[in-house]
Amino acid sequence: MRTLEVLDAGRYALVEDLGRPGYAHLGVAPSGALDVSSLRLANRLAGNDEAAAGIETLLGGLSVRLTASATVAVTGPAVPVTVDGRSAGSHVPIAVRAGQTLSIGTPPTGLRCYLAVSGGIAVEEVLGSRSRDVLSGIGPAPLAAGDVLPLGSPAGIPAGADVVVPWQAPDALVVPVTLGPRDDWLDDPARGLSAWWTVTAESNRVGLRLDGTPLRRAVDAELPSEGVVTGAIQVPPSGLPVVFLADHPTTGGYPVAAVVRGAALGALAQARPGTRVRFRVS
Repeated sequence: MRTLEVLDAGRYALVEDLGRPGYAHLGVAPSGALDVSSLRLANRLAGNDEAAAGIETLLGGLSVRLTASATVAVTGPAVPVTVDGRSAGSHVPIAVRAGQTLSIGTPPTGLRCYLAVSGGIAVEEVLGSRSRDVLSGIGPAPLAAGDVLPLGSPAGIPAGADVVVPWQAPDALVVPVTLGPRDDWLDDPARGLSAWWTVTAESNRVGLRLDGTPLRRAVDAELPSEGVVTGAIQVPPSGLPVVFLADHPTTGGYPVAAVVRGAALGALAQARPGTRVRFRVS
């Protein structure tokens, strides 16, 4: 059997694929990789289908050993990658022999790196996905040293551009949003959201928490719980917005002022605490 052994899980490592959309009526979040484009790229470089499961690491530190030869790729922000201590580079296909150790360092910018291995991580599926949902606990547990993960059979050849320029996470983001559906519950939300906000250390896969000048409510009534989507900007009583990410609850009782455009979610997934964010209504 082709396997991958975790020698060091780093700060926080999870198995993630493209998630399990379509189960909100059961209270199950879509989950999946927060930076979808990076996982898709890693899979292409490793010769996988873009939907194959890989490993999402938080601030790197992951070290794994393979029991069979494989093509691997590491994407996300630029990050040091070594094989048996020798530099191999990120954003390129890497040939790893059986018994060799691949290690991911700490990216100088951004938060999350993605490791894809030819054949994909073949842990058991739950509701059609191998992703970990940190809010509900669905899917494989966070990785730990000593874990042995099964790998699927390679099905393709590495694909992608000859040179992939790693994305550099900026210190400030301007994020496009669509107002609603409860923007009328807030006092001038377009102007409030367009101010600069700061990402806080309390952010996680459930939501990006922001600090700044609180938004003010225009309606003091209780809002019945209603469905929310990934990218929804919910405003709790504190007035400090929370941008829901992939592991968000499927319903909420606070007004949603706006929704982040899907293409911008990857950049928010890479926003470290201290990153400045403002929203552009369009």
